[in-house]
Amino acid sequence: MRRVALIWVGVAVGVAAVIVAGLKEGYGTDTLLALFVGWSFTASGIAAWIRRPENPVGALMVTIGIVWFASQLFRHGGGSIGLTFGIWIGDLWVAPLAFLLAGFPLMRLETTLDRVIVGALFFVAVPLEAIWLMTLDFDSFGESGVPQNAMQVWDAPGVADTVDLVQRVILISSLVTLAVVLVRRYQSASGPLRRALAPVLGGAAAMAMFAGVYLLDKLGRDPAPLFRLALLTLTAVPVIFLVGLLRARLARSGVGALLVDLREPTNPGALRDSLARALRDPGLELAYWVPEYEAYVGQDGEPLQLPSDGRVATYVERHGTPVAAIIHDATLQEEPELVGAVASAAGIALENERLQADLRARLSDLRASRARIVEAGDTARRRLERDLHDGAQQRLVSLSVVLRLVAGKVPADSKEAELLAMAREELNASLEELRNIARGIHPAILSDHGLAVALESLAARAPVRVEVELDLPDRPPPQVEVAAYYLIAEGLTNVAKYAEAKSATVAVNRDNGALIVEITDDGKGGADPANGSGLRGLADRVEALDGRLKVWSPPAGGTRLRAEIPCA
Repeated sequence: MRRVALIWVGVAVGVAAVIVAGLKEGYGTDTLLALFVGWSFTASGIAAWIRRPENPVGALMVTIGIVWFASQLFRHGGGSIGLTFGIWIGDLWVAPLAFLLAGFPLMRLETTLDRVIVGALFFVAVPLEAIWLMTLDFDSFGESGVPQNAMQVWDAPGVADTVDLVQRVILISSLVTLAVVLVRRYQSASGPLRRALAPVLGGAAAMAMFAGVYLLDKLGRDPAPLFRLALLTLTAVPVIFLVGLLRARLARSGVGALLVDLREPTNPGALRDSLARALRDPGLELAYWVPEYEAYVGQDGEPLQLPSDGRVATYVERHGTPVAAIIHDATLQEEPELVGAVASAAGIALENERLQADLRARLSDLRASRARIVEAGDTARRRLERDLHDGAQQRLVSLSVVLRLVAGKVPADSKEAELLAMAREELNASLEELRNIARGIHPAILSDHGLAVALESLAARAPVRVEVELDLPDRPPPQVEVAAYYLIAEGLTNVAKYAEAKSATVAVNRDNGALIVEITDDGKGGADPANGSGLRGLADRVEALDGRLKVWSPPAGGTRLRAEIPCA
Protein backbone atom coordinates (compact mmCIF):
# COMPACT_ATOMS: atom_id res chain seq x y z
CA MET A 1 0.00 0.00 0.00
CA ARG A 2 2.80 2.40 0.88
CA ARG A 3 4.51 1.53 -2.38
CA VAL A 4 1.42 2.40 -4.41
CA ALA A 5 0.99 5.65 -2.47
CA LEU A 6 4.62 6.68 -3.00
CA ILE A 7 4.41 5.88 -6.71
CA TRP A 8 1.28 8.02 -7.11
CA VAL A 9 2.91 10.85 -5.14
CA GLY A 10 5.94 10.70 -7.42
CA VAL A 11 3.80 10.79 -10.56
CA ALA A 12 1.57 13.59 -9.22
CA VAL A 13 4.48 15.78 -8.13
CA GLY A 14 6.23 15.20 -11.45
CA VAL A 15 3.18 16.13 -13.50
CA ALA A 16 2.58 19.18 -11.34
CA ALA A 17 6.21 20.27 -11.76
CA VAL A 18 5.94 19.98 -15.53
CA ILE A 19 2.75 22.06 -15.63
CA VAL A 20 3.94 24.76 -13.24
CA ALA A 21 7.38 25.06 -14.88
CA GLY A 22 5.75 25.47 -18.28
CA LEU A 23 3.33 28.13 -17.03
CA LYS A 24 5.93 30.12 -15.12
CA GLU A 25 9.08 29.93 -17.25
CA GLY A 26 8.30 28.01 -20.41
CA TYR A 27 10.22 24.95 -21.52
CA GLY A 28 13.71 26.28 -22.01
CA THR A 29 16.80 24.11 -22.14
CA ASP A 30 17.59 24.32 -18.43
CA THR A 31 13.97 23.72 -17.44
CA LEU A 32 13.67 20.67 -19.69
CA LEU A 33 16.94 19.22 -18.40
CA ALA A 34 15.77 19.69 -14.81
CA LEU A 35 12.46 17.97 -15.60
CA PHE A 36 14.27 15.15 -17.39
CA VAL A 37 16.38 14.51 -14.29
CA GLY A 38 13.32 14.27 -12.05
CA TRP A 39 11.40 12.02 -14.44
CA SER A 40 14.46 9.85 -15.03
CA PHE A 41 14.67 9.07 -11.32
CA THR A 42 10.91 8.75 -10.86
CA ALA A 43 10.17 6.59 -13.91
CA SER A 44 13.25 4.38 -13.50
CA GLY A 45 12.52 4.00 -9.80
CA ILE A 46 8.92 2.97 -10.46
CA ALA A 47 9.96 0.42 -13.10
CA ALA A 48 12.68 -1.01 -10.87
CA TRP A 49 10.34 -1.11 -7.88
CA ILE A 50 7.64 -2.98 -9.79
CA ARG A 51 10.15 -5.43 -11.27
CA ARG A 52 12.19 -5.92 -8.09
CA PRO A 53 9.95 -4.96 -5.13
CA GLU A 54 12.32 -6.55 -2.63
CA ASN A 55 15.16 -4.26 -3.70
CA PRO A 56 15.14 -0.80 -2.04
CA VAL A 57 16.90 0.88 -4.98
CA GLY A 58 13.62 1.55 -6.80
CA ALA A 59 11.99 3.18 -3.76
CA LEU A 60 15.07 5.30 -3.15
CA MET A 61 15.15 6.54 -6.76
CA VAL A 62 11.45 7.47 -6.55
CA THR A 63 12.20 9.39 -3.34
CA ILE A 64 15.04 11.27 -5.04
CA GLY A 65 12.70 12.14 -7.91
CA ILE A 66 10.01 13.43 -5.50
CA VAL A 67 12.51 15.63 -3.64
CA TRP A 68 13.87 16.96 -6.94
CA PHE A 69 10.38 17.74 -8.31
CA ALA A 70 9.23 19.23 -5.00
CA SER A 71 12.06 21.75 -5.06
CA GLN A 72 11.20 22.73 -8.66
CA LEU A 73 7.48 22.89 -7.91
CA PHE A 74 7.68 25.04 -4.80
CA ARG A 75 10.19 27.44 -6.33
CA HIS A 76 7.91 28.16 -9.28
CA GLY A 77 4.44 28.19 -7.75
CA GLY A 78 4.36 28.58 -4.02
CA GLY A 79 4.68 32.31 -3.19
CA SER A 80 6.92 33.40 -0.36
CA ILE A 81 6.60 30.20 1.66
CA GLY A 82 6.84 27.98 -1.40
CA LEU A 83 9.93 29.74 -2.75
CA THR A 84 11.63 29.63 0.63
CA PHE A 85 10.81 25.97 1.12
CA GLY A 86 11.89 25.14 -2.44
CA ILE A 87 15.26 26.82 -1.88
CA TRP A 88 15.63 25.08 1.49
CA ILE A 89 15.24 21.58 -0.02
CA GLY A 90 16.99 22.53 -3.25
CA ASP A 91 20.12 20.50 -2.44
CA LEU A 92 18.44 17.84 -0.31
CA TRP A 93 18.39 15.34 -3.22
CA VAL A 94 22.17 15.05 -2.97
CA ALA A 95 22.03 13.17 0.37
CA PRO A 96 19.81 10.22 -0.72
CA LEU A 97 21.66 10.05 -4.04
CA ALA A 98 24.97 9.84 -2.16
CA PHE A 99 23.50 7.06 -0.01
CA LEU A 100 22.40 5.22 -3.16
CA LEU A 101 25.83 5.51 -4.77
CA ALA A 102 27.89 4.73 -1.67
CA GLY A 103 25.65 1.93 -0.42
CA PHE A 104 25.05 0.12 -3.70
CA PRO A 105 24.58 -2.83 -4.20
CA LEU A 106 24.07 -3.93 -0.57
CA MET A 107 22.22 -0.67 0.19
CA ARG A 108 24.05 -0.02 3.42
CA LEU A 109 27.02 2.18 4.24
CA GLU A 110 29.90 -0.18 4.96
CA THR A 111 32.65 2.29 5.92
CA THR A 112 32.92 5.20 8.29
CA LEU A 113 33.98 7.46 5.41
CA ASP A 114 30.75 6.65 3.54
CA ARG A 115 28.68 7.54 6.59
CA VAL A 116 30.63 10.77 7.13
CA ILE A 117 30.10 11.85 3.50
CA VAL A 118 26.35 11.20 3.52
CA GLY A 119 26.00 12.84 6.93
CA ALA A 120 27.96 15.91 5.80
CA LEU A 121 25.78 16.32 2.69
CA PHE A 122 22.60 16.09 4.76
CA PHE A 123 24.03 18.58 7.27
CA VAL A 124 24.76 21.04 4.47
CA ALA A 125 21.37 20.55 2.80
CA VAL A 126 19.14 20.89 5.88
CA PRO A 127 20.53 22.57 9.05
CA LEU A 128 23.14 24.80 7.41
CA GLU A 129 20.73 25.71 4.62
CA ALA A 130 18.16 26.69 7.28
CA ILE A 131 20.72 28.90 9.08
CA TRP A 132 21.66 30.51 5.77
CA LEU A 133 18.01 31.28 4.98
CA MET A 134 17.45 32.75 8.48
CA THR A 135 20.09 35.42 7.76
CA LEU A 136 19.33 36.07 4.08
CA ASP A 137 17.25 38.81 2.47
CA PHE A 138 15.99 37.72 -0.98
CA ASP A 139 16.29 41.34 -2.15
CA SER A 140 20.04 40.74 -2.23
CA PHE A 141 19.47 38.58 -5.34
CA GLY A 142 18.90 41.84 -7.25
CA GLU A 143 15.80 40.51 -9.03
CA SER A 144 12.49 42.36 -9.13
CA GLY A 145 9.29 40.68 -7.98
CA VAL A 146 11.02 38.14 -5.76
CA PRO A 147 8.84 37.23 -2.74
CA GLN A 148 10.10 37.77 0.78
CA ASN A 149 12.13 35.11 2.61
CA ALA A 150 9.62 33.38 4.87
CA MET A 151 12.40 31.99 7.10
CA GLN A 152 14.37 35.22 7.57
CA VAL A 153 14.93 36.04 11.24
CA TRP A 154 17.44 38.85 10.88
CA ASP A 155 19.25 40.58 8.05
CA ALA A 156 22.91 39.59 8.37
CA PRO A 157 24.58 39.50 4.94
CA GLY A 158 28.01 38.81 6.48
CA VAL A 159 26.73 35.79 8.38
CA ALA A 160 24.88 34.57 5.28
CA ASP A 161 28.05 34.81 3.20
CA THR A 162 30.06 32.94 5.86
CA VAL A 163 27.48 30.16 6.09
CA ASP A 164 27.37 29.95 2.31
CA LEU A 165 31.15 29.61 2.17
CA VAL A 166 31.11 26.85 4.80
CA GLN A 167 28.36 25.07 2.89
CA ARG A 168 30.26 25.17 -0.35
CA VAL A 169 33.51 23.98 1.23
CA ILE A 170 31.79 21.02 2.87
CA LEU A 171 29.68 20.31 -0.21
CA ILE A 172 32.57 20.44 -2.70
CA SER A 173 34.87 18.41 -0.43
CA SER A 174 32.21 15.77 0.19
CA LEU A 175 31.25 15.43 -3.48
CA VAL A 176 34.85 15.18 -4.68
CA THR A 177 35.70 12.68 -1.93
CA LEU A 178 32.64 10.62 -2.81
CA ALA A 179 33.61 10.59 -6.48
CA VAL A 180 37.15 9.41 -5.66
CA VAL A 181 35.85 6.71 -3.30
CA LEU A 182 33.44 5.41 -5.92
CA VAL A 183 36.08 5.29 -8.65
CA ARG A 184 38.54 3.44 -6.42
CA ARG A 185 35.83 1.02 -5.34
CA TYR A 186 35.10 0.30 -8.98
CA GLN A 187 38.78 -0.22 -9.82
CA SER A 188 39.28 -2.74 -7.00
CA ALA A 189 36.05 -4.64 -7.71
CA SER A 190 35.75 -8.06 -9.32
CA GLY A 191 34.33 -8.47 -12.84
CA PRO A 192 30.70 -9.07 -11.84
CA LEU A 193 30.85 -6.33 -9.21
CA ARG A 194 32.21 -3.88 -11.79
CA ARG A 195 29.20 -4.52 -13.99
CA ALA A 196 26.94 -3.88 -11.01
CA LEU A 197 28.83 -0.67 -10.17
CA ALA A 198 28.53 0.79 -13.68
CA PRO A 199 25.81 3.29 -12.63
CA VAL A 200 27.93 4.26 -9.65
CA LEU A 201 30.63 5.46 -12.05
CA GLY A 202 28.07 7.70 -13.77
CA GLY A 203 27.01 9.02 -10.39
CA ALA A 204 30.63 9.70 -9.47
CA ALA A 205 31.05 11.75 -12.65
CA ALA A 206 27.88 13.71 -11.89
CA MET A 207 29.01 14.37 -8.30
CA ALA A 208 32.37 15.67 -9.52
CA MET A 209 30.64 17.96 -12.06
CA PHE A 210 28.28 19.40 -9.45
CA ALA A 211 31.27 20.08 -7.22
CA GLY A 212 32.73 22.05 -10.13
CA VAL A 213 29.43 23.93 -10.58
CA TYR A 214 29.40 25.02 -6.92
CA LEU A 215 33.04 26.09 -7.16
CA LEU A 216 32.61 28.09 -10.39
CA ASP A 217 29.52 29.81 -9.01
CA LYS A 218 31.41 30.89 -5.89
CA LEU A 219 34.31 32.16 -7.99
CA GLY A 220 31.96 34.26 -10.10
CA ARG A 221 32.47 32.19 -13.26
CA ASP A 222 29.64 31.03 -15.51
CA PRO A 223 28.77 27.46 -14.44
CA ALA A 224 25.92 27.03 -16.96
CA PRO A 225 27.74 24.75 -19.50
CA LEU A 226 29.10 22.47 -16.78
CA PHE A 227 25.72 22.53 -15.02
CA ARG A 228 23.93 21.33 -18.16
CA LEU A 229 26.51 18.57 -18.68
CA ALA A 230 26.07 17.51 -15.04
CA LEU A 231 22.29 17.37 -15.51
CA LEU A 232 22.67 15.22 -18.63
CA THR A 233 24.99 12.85 -16.78
CA LEU A 234 22.66 12.73 -13.81
CA THR A 235 19.75 11.88 -16.10
CA ALA A 236 21.57 8.74 -17.28
CA VAL A 237 22.37 7.46 -13.77
CA PRO A 238 18.92 6.07 -12.81
CA VAL A 239 18.51 4.56 -16.27
CA ILE A 240 21.76 2.64 -15.83
CA PHE A 241 20.60 1.55 -12.37
CA LEU A 242 17.38 0.27 -13.91
CA VAL A 243 19.23 -1.68 -16.59
CA GLY A 244 21.42 -3.24 -13.91
CA LEU A 245 18.42 -4.27 -11.82
CA LEU A 246 16.75 -5.81 -14.86
CA ARG A 247 19.91 -7.56 -15.98
CA ALA A 248 18.51 -10.99 -15.08
CA ARG A 249 15.84 -10.59 -17.76
CA LEU A 250 18.30 -9.13 -20.23
CA ALA A 251 20.68 -12.02 -19.60
CA ARG A 252 18.27 -14.75 -20.76
CA SER A 253 20.33 -15.08 -23.91
CA GLY A 254 23.17 -16.27 -21.69
CA VAL A 255 20.92 -19.01 -20.29
CA GLY A 256 19.93 -19.95 -23.86
CA ALA A 257 23.60 -20.25 -24.81
CA LEU A 258 24.12 -22.41 -21.74
CA LEU A 259 21.34 -24.76 -22.87
CA VAL A 260 23.06 -25.05 -26.25
CA ASP A 261 26.35 -25.88 -24.53
CA LEU A 262 24.66 -28.59 -22.45
CA ARG A 263 23.10 -30.46 -25.37
CA GLU A 264 26.05 -32.83 -25.56
CA PRO A 265 28.33 -34.33 -22.90
CA THR A 266 31.13 -31.95 -21.96
CA ASN A 267 34.72 -32.46 -21.00
CA PRO A 268 35.75 -31.94 -17.37
CA GLY A 269 35.82 -28.21 -16.68
CA ALA A 270 33.64 -27.30 -19.68
CA LEU A 271 30.50 -27.06 -17.54
CA ARG A 272 32.23 -24.64 -15.20
CA ASP A 273 33.25 -22.51 -18.17
CA SER A 274 29.69 -22.53 -19.55
CA LEU A 275 28.24 -21.47 -16.20
CA ALA A 276 30.89 -18.77 -15.85
CA ARG A 277 29.90 -17.35 -19.24
CA ALA A 278 26.19 -17.49 -18.44
CA LEU A 279 26.67 -15.70 -15.11
CA ARG A 280 29.50 -13.51 -16.45
CA ASP A 281 31.72 -14.48 -13.52
CA PRO A 282 35.14 -15.80 -14.67
CA GLY A 283 36.02 -16.72 -11.08
CA LEU A 284 33.07 -19.10 -10.71
CA GLU A 285 33.76 -22.46 -9.06
CA LEU A 286 31.75 -25.66 -8.70
CA ALA A 287 31.56 -27.87 -5.62
CA TYR A 288 29.88 -31.29 -5.72
CA TRP A 289 28.05 -32.99 -2.86
CA VAL A 290 29.36 -36.44 -1.93
CA PRO A 291 26.75 -38.13 0.31
CA GLU A 292 29.12 -40.77 1.67
CA TYR A 293 31.41 -38.12 3.14
CA GLU A 294 28.65 -35.51 3.72
CA ALA A 295 30.94 -32.88 2.26
CA TYR A 296 31.52 -30.89 -0.92
CA VAL A 297 34.45 -31.73 -3.18
CA GLY A 298 36.03 -29.94 -6.12
CA GLN A 299 36.33 -31.18 -9.67
CA ASP A 300 39.45 -33.16 -8.73
CA GLY A 301 37.59 -34.99 -5.97
CA GLU A 302 39.45 -33.22 -3.17
CA PRO A 303 37.47 -31.68 -0.25
CA LEU A 304 36.51 -28.05 -0.89
CA GLN A 305 35.69 -25.43 1.71
CA LEU A 306 32.73 -23.25 0.77
CA PRO A 307 33.46 -19.51 0.82
CA SER A 308 32.61 -17.22 3.72
CA ASP A 309 33.85 -13.83 2.51
CA GLY A 310 33.50 -11.98 -0.78
CA ARG A 311 31.91 -14.93 -2.60
CA VAL A 312 28.73 -16.88 -1.95
CA ALA A 313 27.38 -20.31 -2.80
CA THR A 314 24.09 -21.10 -4.53
CA TYR A 315 23.04 -24.65 -3.72
CA VAL A 316 21.57 -26.90 -6.39
CA GLU A 317 19.20 -29.74 -5.48
CA ARG A 318 17.36 -32.40 -7.45
CA HIS A 319 14.33 -34.10 -5.93
CA GLY A 320 15.26 -32.67 -2.53
CA THR A 321 18.79 -34.10 -2.61
CA PRO A 322 21.88 -31.86 -2.63
CA VAL A 323 23.75 -32.03 -5.93
CA ALA A 324 26.25 -29.20 -6.10
CA ALA A 325 27.05 -25.65 -5.09
CA ILE A 326 27.79 -22.83 -7.53
CA ILE A 327 30.36 -20.54 -5.90
CA HIS A 328 30.07 -17.08 -7.45
CA ASP A 329 30.53 -13.38 -6.83
CA ALA A 330 28.35 -11.95 -4.06
CA THR A 331 26.88 -9.31 -6.39
CA LEU A 332 25.00 -12.01 -8.28
CA GLN A 333 22.70 -12.25 -5.26
CA GLU A 334 21.10 -9.17 -6.76
CA GLU A 335 20.08 -11.33 -9.73
CA PRO A 336 18.34 -14.33 -8.14
CA GLU A 337 16.28 -15.06 -11.25
CA LEU A 338 19.39 -15.33 -13.42
CA VAL A 339 21.25 -17.53 -10.94
CA GLY A 340 18.16 -19.68 -10.43
CA ALA A 341 17.63 -20.08 -14.18
CA VAL A 342 21.27 -21.06 -14.71
CA ALA A 343 21.17 -23.53 -11.81
CA SER A 344 17.97 -25.12 -13.13
CA ALA A 345 19.28 -25.36 -16.68
CA ALA A 346 22.49 -27.02 -15.51
CA GLY A 347 20.82 -29.35 -13.00
CA ILE A 348 21.20 -32.60 -14.95
CA ALA A 349 24.74 -31.77 -16.07
CA LEU A 350 25.66 -30.91 -12.48
CA GLU A 351 24.22 -34.23 -11.33
CA ASN A 352 26.38 -36.06 -13.89
CA GLU A 353 29.48 -34.15 -12.87
CA ARG A 354 28.63 -34.78 -9.21
CA LEU A 355 28.70 -38.53 -9.90
CA GLN A 356 32.04 -38.11 -11.67
CA ALA A 357 33.38 -36.03 -8.77
CA ASP A 358 32.16 -38.74 -6.37
CA LEU A 359 34.06 -41.32 -8.44
CA ARG A 360 37.17 -39.12 -8.46
CA ALA A 361 36.89 -38.71 -4.69
CA ARG A 362 36.73 -42.49 -4.27
CA LEU A 363 39.70 -42.93 -6.62
CA SER A 364 41.58 -40.29 -4.65
CA ASP A 365 40.90 -42.21 -1.43
CA LEU A 366 41.93 -45.44 -3.16
CA ARG A 367 45.21 -43.92 -4.34
CA ALA A 368 45.87 -42.53 -0.88
CA SER A 369 45.08 -45.91 0.68
CA ARG A 370 47.35 -47.72 -1.77
CA ALA A 371 50.14 -45.22 -1.09
CA ARG A 372 49.73 -45.77 2.65
CA ILE A 373 49.92 -49.55 2.16
CA VAL A 374 53.09 -49.25 0.08
CA GLU A 375 54.62 -46.86 2.60
CA ALA A 376 53.69 -49.17 5.48
CA GLY A 377 55.31 -52.05 3.61
CA ASP A 378 58.49 -50.08 3.04
CA THR A 379 58.57 -49.04 6.69
CA ALA A 380 58.17 -52.68 7.76
CA ARG A 381 60.93 -53.72 5.38
CA ARG A 382 63.31 -51.12 6.80
CA ARG A 383 62.48 -52.16 10.34
CA LEU A 384 62.97 -55.86 9.58
CA GLU A 385 66.27 -55.18 7.82
CA ARG A 386 67.45 -53.13 10.79
CA ASP A 387 66.37 -55.85 13.24
CA LEU A 388 68.22 -58.52 11.25
CA HIS A 389 71.33 -56.36 11.01
CA ASP A 390 71.34 -55.30 14.66
CA GLY A 391 70.06 -58.62 16.06
CA ALA A 392 70.62 -62.01 14.41
CA GLN A 393 73.46 -60.85 12.14
CA GLN A 394 75.43 -59.31 15.03
CA ARG A 395 74.92 -62.44 17.13
CA LEU A 396 76.22 -64.63 14.32
CA VAL A 397 79.25 -62.36 13.90
CA SER A 398 79.93 -62.60 17.63
CA LEU A 399 79.63 -66.39 17.43
CA SER A 400 82.12 -66.46 14.52
CA VAL A 401 84.59 -64.49 16.63
CA VAL A 402 84.18 -66.92 19.52
CA LEU A 403 84.72 -69.93 17.25
CA ARG A 404 87.89 -68.35 15.87
CA LEU A 405 89.19 -67.83 19.41
CA VAL A 406 88.37 -71.41 20.33
CA ALA A 407 90.08 -72.70 17.17
CA GLY A 408 93.24 -70.93 18.23
CA LYS A 409 93.38 -72.92 21.48
CA VAL A 410 93.20 -76.43 20.01
CA PRO A 411 95.82 -78.31 17.95
CA ALA A 412 95.53 -77.56 14.24
CA ASP A 413 95.57 -81.25 13.28
CA SER A 414 93.04 -82.41 15.85
CA LYS A 415 89.51 -83.65 15.22
CA GLU A 416 88.18 -80.68 17.22
CA ALA A 417 89.98 -78.20 14.91
CA GLU A 418 88.39 -79.88 11.89
CA LEU A 419 84.92 -79.63 13.43
CA LEU A 420 85.48 -75.98 14.35
CA ALA A 421 86.56 -75.19 10.76
CA MET A 422 83.39 -76.83 9.40
CA ALA A 423 81.27 -74.87 11.91
CA ARG A 424 82.92 -71.58 10.92
CA GLU A 425 82.30 -72.29 7.21
CA GLU A 426 78.62 -73.02 7.85
CA LEU A 427 78.40 -69.93 10.03
CA ASN A 428 79.96 -67.72 7.32
CA ALA A 429 77.56 -69.17 4.73
CA SER A 430 74.62 -68.43 7.05
CA LEU A 431 75.88 -64.90 7.53
CA GLU A 432 76.09 -64.37 3.78
CA GLU A 433 72.58 -65.75 3.26
CA LEU A 434 71.30 -63.53 6.06
CA ARG A 435 72.94 -60.46 4.46
CA ASN A 436 71.34 -61.33 1.12
CA ILE A 437 67.95 -61.69 2.79
CA ALA A 438 68.36 -58.35 4.58
CA ARG A 439 69.53 -56.71 1.35
CA GLY A 440 66.44 -58.05 -0.46
CA ILE A 441 64.15 -56.84 2.27
CA HIS A 442 65.58 -53.32 2.19
CA PRO A 443 69.01 -52.37 0.89
CA ALA A 444 70.82 -50.25 3.45
CA ILE A 445 73.10 -49.02 0.68
CA LEU A 446 70.10 -47.26 -0.92
CA SER A 447 69.33 -45.23 2.21
CA ASP A 448 72.99 -44.50 2.93
CA HIS A 449 74.43 -43.78 -0.53
CA GLY A 450 71.53 -43.23 -2.93
CA LEU A 451 70.11 -44.85 -6.03
CA ALA A 452 73.23 -44.65 -8.21
CA VAL A 453 75.44 -46.66 -5.82
CA ALA A 454 72.61 -49.10 -5.02
CA LEU A 455 72.07 -49.83 -8.73
CA GLU A 456 75.77 -50.45 -9.26
CA SER A 457 75.66 -53.02 -6.47
CA LEU A 458 72.50 -54.54 -7.91
CA ALA A 459 74.02 -54.81 -11.40
CA ALA A 460 77.19 -56.41 -10.00
CA ARG A 461 75.16 -59.20 -8.35
CA ALA A 462 72.89 -59.82 -11.35
CA PRO A 463 73.38 -63.20 -13.12
CA VAL A 464 73.33 -61.49 -16.54
CA ARG A 465 75.41 -58.64 -17.87
CA VAL A 466 73.71 -55.36 -16.91
CA GLU A 467 74.57 -51.91 -18.24
CA VAL A 468 73.43 -49.00 -16.07
CA GLU A 469 72.83 -45.54 -17.55
CA LEU A 470 72.03 -42.84 -14.99
CA ASP A 471 71.42 -39.13 -15.50
CA LEU A 472 70.30 -37.75 -12.15
CA PRO A 473 71.30 -34.20 -11.17
CA ASP A 474 70.16 -34.87 -7.59
CA ARG A 475 68.59 -37.59 -5.46
CA PRO A 476 64.86 -38.21 -6.01
CA PRO A 477 62.47 -38.12 -3.03
CA PRO A 478 62.88 -41.18 -0.73
CA GLN A 479 59.60 -42.87 -1.71
CA VAL A 480 60.39 -42.41 -5.41
CA GLU A 481 63.90 -43.72 -4.92
CA VAL A 482 62.64 -46.84 -3.13
CA ALA A 483 59.99 -47.49 -5.80
CA ALA A 484 62.58 -47.16 -8.58
CA TYR A 485 65.01 -49.51 -6.82
CA TYR A 486 62.47 -52.29 -6.29
CA LEU A 487 61.16 -51.83 -9.81
CA ILE A 488 64.66 -52.38 -11.20
CA ALA A 489 65.43 -55.21 -8.77
CA GLU A 490 62.23 -57.10 -9.66
CA GLY A 491 62.74 -56.37 -13.34
CA LEU A 492 66.28 -57.82 -13.32
CA THR A 493 65.03 -60.84 -11.34
CA ASN A 494 62.42 -61.49 -14.03
CA VAL A 495 65.10 -61.14 -16.70
CA ALA A 496 67.23 -63.75 -14.95
CA LYS A 497 64.34 -66.18 -14.30
CA TYR A 498 62.18 -66.01 -17.39
CA ALA A 499 63.67 -63.97 -20.22
CA GLU A 500 66.58 -66.28 -21.14
CA ALA A 501 68.46 -63.08 -21.90
CA LYS A 502 72.21 -62.54 -22.18
CA SER A 503 72.22 -58.87 -21.25
CA ALA A 504 70.00 -56.08 -19.97
CA THR A 505 70.10 -52.29 -19.85
CA VAL A 506 68.84 -50.07 -17.04
CA ALA A 507 68.34 -46.35 -17.82
CA VAL A 508 67.28 -43.79 -15.18
CA ASN A 509 66.82 -40.06 -15.81
CA ARG A 510 64.63 -37.07 -14.97
CA ASP A 511 62.18 -35.58 -17.48
CA ASN A 512 59.54 -32.88 -16.85
CA GLY A 513 59.51 -33.41 -13.10
CA ALA A 514 59.26 -37.22 -13.32
CA LEU A 515 61.74 -40.04 -12.79
CA ILE A 516 61.92 -42.20 -15.92
CA VAL A 517 63.03 -45.81 -15.43
CA GLU A 518 63.53 -48.16 -18.40
CA ILE A 519 64.66 -51.82 -18.32
CA THR A 520 65.30 -53.61 -21.61
CA ASP A 521 66.64 -57.09 -22.31
CA ASP A 522 67.46 -59.24 -25.35
CA GLY A 523 65.46 -62.24 -24.17
CA LYS A 524 62.59 -64.20 -25.66
CA GLY A 525 59.86 -61.67 -24.75
CA GLY A 526 56.23 -62.61 -24.28
CA ALA A 527 55.91 -61.12 -20.76
CA ASP A 528 52.32 -60.28 -19.80
CA PRO A 529 51.50 -58.26 -16.64
CA ALA A 530 48.08 -59.93 -16.48
CA ASN A 531 49.59 -63.43 -16.09
CA GLY A 532 51.70 -62.82 -13.03
CA SER A 533 51.72 -60.99 -9.72
CA GLY A 534 55.28 -59.69 -10.08
CA LEU A 535 54.67 -57.06 -12.75
CA ARG A 536 51.24 -56.29 -11.27
CA GLY A 537 52.86 -55.61 -7.90
CA LEU A 538 55.37 -53.28 -9.56
CA ALA A 539 52.50 -51.47 -11.31
CA ASP A 540 50.71 -51.05 -7.98
CA ARG A 541 53.83 -49.57 -6.40
CA VAL A 542 54.33 -47.12 -9.27
CA GLU A 543 50.66 -46.15 -9.54
CA ALA A 544 50.52 -45.56 -5.78
CA LEU A 545 52.81 -42.60 -6.47
CA ASP A 546 50.59 -41.42 -9.38
CA GLY A 547 53.03 -42.97 -11.81
CA ARG A 548 52.54 -45.14 -14.90
CA LEU A 549 54.08 -48.46 -15.84
CA LYS A 550 54.14 -49.79 -19.41
CA VAL A 551 55.46 -53.11 -20.71
CA TRP A 552 56.36 -53.98 -24.32
CA SER A 553 57.23 -57.64 -24.81
CA PRO A 554 56.65 -59.04 -28.31
CA PRO A 555 57.52 -62.73 -28.75
CA ALA A 556 61.19 -63.22 -29.59
CA GLY A 557 61.66 -59.45 -29.42
CA GLY A 558 62.90 -58.94 -25.89
CA THR A 559 61.12 -57.02 -23.17
CA ARG A 560 61.02 -53.29 -22.46
CA LEU A 561 59.63 -51.97 -19.19
CA ARG A 562 59.14 -48.21 -18.73
CA ALA A 563 57.93 -46.40 -15.60
CA GLU A 564 57.24 -42.71 -15.08
CA ILE A 565 57.11 -41.67 -11.42
CA PRO A 566 56.31 -38.03 -10.52
CA CYS A 567 58.96 -36.50 -8.25
CA ALA A 568 56.89 -33.54 -7.01
